[in-house]
Amino acid sequence: MLEYMKNPRWLLDLLDILLVAFIIYRIILLIKGTRAVQMLLGLAVLLVIYVTSQLGGLYTLNWILDNFLSSLILVIVVIFQNDIRRALIHVGRNPFFADLSFREETKVIDELVKGCVNLAQKRLGALLVIERETGINDFLEVGVEIDSKPSGDLIAAIFHPSSSIHDGALIIQRGRITRAGCFLTLTQSTEVSPRLGTRHRAAIGLTELVDAVVIVVSEETGRISVVINGKMTKGLDGTTLKKVLLRLLEPRRLRGKKS
Repeated sequence: MLEYMKNPRWLLDLLDILLVAFIIYRIILLIKGTRAVQMLLGLAVLLVIYVTSQLGGLYTLNWILDNFLSSLILVIVVIFQNDIRRALIHVGRNPFFADLSFREETKVIDELVKGCVNLAQKRLGALLVIERETGINDFLEVGVEIDSKPSGDLIAAIFHPSSSIHDGALIIQRGRITRAGCFLTLTQSTEVSPRLGTRHRAAIGLTELVDAVVIVVSEETGRISVVINGKMTKGLDGTTLKKVLLRLLEPRRLRGKKS
């Protein structure tokens, strides 16, 4: 051991181990709470069966699994393509409040809450997508370009039934409303209740791919929900919605950097 420590190479080996450990840790954080965990467990079961078939002399089963696992890298890329894409585009950070002051940050959240509560009281459906670190432009279809500060009255007007763009999603990027009337890809998950409407399925579908925060107002029940990472929190009122947005969007006062 002492001989090894005298060799400068041990520093590189230590760095190598730490880097691998960090990568594995980040991967675990990325897939935590997603369907990828279940898929990884399925692959682990297959590996156990493969080893057992070798030890037990189950030649036909071993041959099938051997051919399947020989292309394991390709299989992983196909199965986890959405998670891999999300991880790669997550490298470039785009903070939601990057260009806003403390007062503007809190004003944005207050206006979002005001608009959603107003819509919920009138039972008008709405879908608001708030971009965080991962860009979402590649996941949007159609839409009308807008450049405006978030306003509760504007949000209510956009989702009024008389509006031609009330059926689509409202997009908020870097603290501003940038597009409206956008269509999102619906989730294909079999775990999602078939009773959920199109807005809820669209919210889940987008957040399975990116780290956006999506607010859904149900026109049937008037309930407000927040969706992130494919998981939905239902039945929020104005107070709880504001608390959730403050936590997820992390304005500077939560980071001790009031400006």
